[in-house]
Amino acid sequence: MSAILNVTEAKAKFSEVVERVSHGEEIIVTRMGHPVARITRYDPAASNRRLGFFEGRIRLAEDFDDWPEDMARDLGIAD
Repeated sequence: MSAILNVTEAKAKFSEVVERVSHGEEIIVTRMGHPVARITRYDPAASNRRLGFFEGRIRLAEDFDDWPEDMARDLGIAD
């Protein structure tokens, strides 16, 4: 569940906010009653990405980046 604090409260209790967030709580910060920010725990992205993972599995058509003549002309990328 999210806690809601206004900007002044969040600023005054910043160390407490960081501690609460580090334990998994989500804090919504409001300004004049409207939500403006969400503070959540930092979770680094999983590093399971490998270069070349799809090598040999994906084929691009020869005309992959060809535009229809009328569209290319309208976009100014062809005469």
